[in-house]
Amino acid sequence: MNDESLSVALEAALVRELVRAYEWANHARFRERLKRPVIALVDMTSRLGHWARGGRRLELARAFVLDHPWPEVVGVLEHEMAHQFVDEVLGVHDETAHGDTFRRVCEERGIDARAGGSPVPAGGVDGDRVLDRIRKLLALAASGNQHEAEIAMRRAHELMLRHNIEDAAARADHAYEVRHLGDPSKRGTRVESQIIGLLVEFFFVQAIRIPVYLPREGKRGNLYEVVGTHANVAMAEHVHAFLLATCDRLWRDNRRDARVRSGRDRLSYQLGVINGFRDKLAAERKELRGTGLVWIGDRKLDAYYHARHPRITTRRETIRLDGAHAAGREAGRKVVLHKPIEHGPSGTTRLLRG
Repeated sequence: MNDESLSVALEAALVRELVRAYEWANHARFRERLKRPVIALVDMTSRLGHWARGGRRLELARAFVLDHPWPEVVGVLEHEMAHQFVDEVLGVHDETAHGDTFRRVCEERGIDARAGGSPVPAGGVDGDRVLDRIRKLLALAASGNQHEAEIAMRRAHELMLRHNIEDAAARADHAYEVRHLGDPSKRGTRVESQIIGLLVEFFFVQAIRIPVYLPREGKRGNLYEVVGTHANVAMAEHVHAFLLATCDRLWRDNRRDARVRSGRDRLSYQLGVINGFRDKLAAERKELRGTGLVWIGDRKLDAYYHARHPRITTRRETIRLDGAHAAGREAGRKVVLHKPIEHGPSGTTRLLRG
């Protein structure tokens, strides 16, 4: 934990951001039914947040706010807002702090009913077992034999599809977790947004770009929030890292392609890589459809996602279809998804090439 304190100006800016987050949640999740309390950063170690009814104070642990990702901070803030709602709006005082009413308020609004800040379920043996099997297949997909690698990737795709089709109907409403992808200190790219779209299309998750705040820098940024089962968000994180690195590698390896004229073609080429890989997955999905495996979606996941994000806007992106894009698309159709990282003797992480 970092004990470095903020300057007076940075702490004041941080409190303003917390107020902004409170006002957004009050509007989007509580329909303006809450009256804003005093929001304070306090030095406490026994809890992450606290709704103090007597002084109408919503308190957050200063060290937690400074040293944890912003989505977790907002998760704890909304958790305490749920306590305020049960107390001041519903007037329920004869239940335990995390009793039935509190849990219902949280569930209806996509709020973490625990105090951890980031919605993560207890997990499940079945999901972990499937994830282990997929990891083994992706390890085989790193084979130098192109034919064997393609077969292993296709089997991993089939296993994911089969498991989700069989599991969706029986899945519990609370069987979803959240992960955040990206670097909020860096500007987002269209390549990354296309990767996120591909994850939603083929990897059984929902995703949205969310604003975050960096308290120590006094700056705002953005992350992608991915929602799904434990196995699916783990795979989405895996694919996200793999494709970002693969786009960079293919760009470096194919700069001499006659269709790539200059460094300004990088974006077009890398978007082509993602679209080429999408073509490959779509062809596999079509082939699997012939075996009777047809994905019709997960209504419970959709409901959970929309409860967490009741105000969703979408936008379209145009892609320039030039020679560089065609070259990238051609390369993308040959990409084989495999295990993205291994640990070297020094403990550092590096990309597996294949």
